[in-house]
Amino acid sequence: MPYSKVTREKSKLRLALAGSSGSGKTLSALLIAYGITEDWEKIALIDTEHGRARFYANRSDLGTGEFLYQEMSAPFSPEKYIQMVQEGAETVGSDGVVIIDSFSHAWDNEGGVLDIKSEIAKRTDKTSYSAWDEAGKIQNNLVNTILSVNCHTIVTLRTKMAYAMEINDKGKTVPVKIGLAPVQRENTEYEFDIVLNIARNHIATASKDTTFLDQWQGVITPELGKSLKEWLDMGVEPEICQDCGQRILPFKGKTIQQIAEGTLRNYGRKLCGKCLAKEIKQRREAENNAVESVSG
Repeated sequence: MPYSKVTREKSKLRLALAGSSGSGKTLSALLIAYGITEDWEKIALIDTEHGRARFYANRSDLGTGEFLYQEMSAPFSPEKYIQMVQEGAETVGSDGVVIIDSFSHAWDNEGGVLDIKSEIAKRTDKTSYSAWDEAGKIQNNLVNTILSVNCHTIVTLRTKMAYAMEINDKGKTVPVKIGLAPVQRENTEYEFDIVLNIARNHIATASKDTTFLDQWQGVITPELGKSLKEWLDMGVEPEICQDCGQRILPFKGKTIQQIAEGTLRNYGRKLCGKCLAKEIKQRREAENNAVESVSG
């Protein structure tokens, strides 16, 4: 595959908000989303927290409006997350925002990946260790799906105290608190472009950033969402496959532009490599069927 000069592209927000109970994750997600869209009907929130996000709807004291909403109840399976995220993305459109509140339930709550791993480990051909291979693929597919939808995405993550085993002055190995860690698979938060940790005093701090927020901290407002939108919009609009809605990537030595222009010219729409192969196969099958029909 040939190299080519890199260009900035117009991008979608992939943001994780981590914090303990009461830190303001839900409200912060809504305010950032409104700053991006300036339209509450372009925000779809998936609520795993027993309907608590309803408390933030149309609040004049908080500056919130009537966003789109769907509650998720147990089991919190990856399949259910994927379905709701994809439905939300279709509903709000490419310039909208889907909020997953929270993504922690997909890991350690009923029906989550840890439950799935335990069920896999019960099989005679699996052990607790080998079950992670299968469960890990399910987790990776879930994360990759969330990151690939054609809209902005914000997830909230619960945090809990993390411990490390250290040797004390008496030579004994003891657990030592090392700070708060997100309730999700280790390092999952770093799959996102931005990670903001929100303290109990509602001050957010960037722990990971690929935009302009490095070393940023403060109380989250819609202005932060507006600033992020402006930054993300700087660049070339990425080419999107008109069949599957995913970004078109280089394929078999062809550049993104060559694939987009070639498929539009030959098939009437821009297609990614996977959908192009599918289209070619379907056309060949149709031609073969036509030949067989004439021969018969």
